[in-house]
Amino acid sequence: MDKKTLRDNEDFIRYLERINFQKHLNKLAKKLKDKTIIIYGAGAFFNALNEKYDLSVLNIIAIADRKFINHEPELQYAGYKACAPDEITSLKPDYVLVSMLYFVSVIEDLEETCLRSSKIKIKPLINKPFVEVWKEIWS
Repeated sequence: MDKKTLRDNEDFIRYLERINFQKHLNKLAKKLKDKTIIIYGAGAFFNALNEKYDLSVLNIIAIADRKFINHEPELQYAGYKACAPDEITSLKPDYVLVSMLYFVSVIEDLEETCLRSSKIKIKPLINKPFVEVWKEIWS
């Protein structure tokens, strides 16, 4: 699916249903039980996820995004603490889950910058089919 195809919440939700995100979310909730999580990415894709799915099954301690650089100290986003990427390590999460449809370069960037010397695990929030990940890498 190319980047121009998905334009709004309805498109995102149809995509999430197609990849059976609810099943993946249930597995994540079991696997990451008792683990602290920061969601990285507070854009339209996260908003669609948050609108359609119950993310409270994950122990989310904050939402991180570049748009929160220089934010107010008590800023909330979608009911969660908002933080800038450079604040992630100070919150000491066990995992950062990237809530973006095109996540490969974002994960690489996080690994090379703000999470470079940390033991925080980074994973995509969604489980895309391998072919789509391959296309993302090579396009």
